[in-house]
Amino acid sequence: MSVIEKVSDVDNTFLSRRELVCDFVGLGGRIDRLEAIDMVTKKFELAGKIIIPMRMKNQVGRSTMTGTFFVYDDEKLARAHVNPAIFTRLEKARAARTDPKETTEAG
Repeated sequence: MSVIEKVSDVDNTFLSRRELVCDFVGLGGRIDRLEAIDMVTKKFELAGKIIIPMRMKNQVGRSTMTGTFFVYDDEKLARAHVNPAIFTRLEKARAARTDPKETTEAG
């Protein structure tokens, strides 16, 4: 049994993006957004694409997490469509992952 199960995969041609909904079986509350992005990138071979986790929701009473991801080919288009606060949070999380000393000193 795979850890990632695809629930839906929609190619939204109007907004020029792919909308991917996946279940992370057995990982509810154990992974963060950046780990989910890495797992989705490897599972669906999305290297070189802009992947934005829009929603990560734990299911009640189960150890499953459902994630909704937007996959863009162009970063400029992604920044035009998605709230800038989401990009700020992702960049902050990436910075914390690469150098944990900077975030503890600043905070």
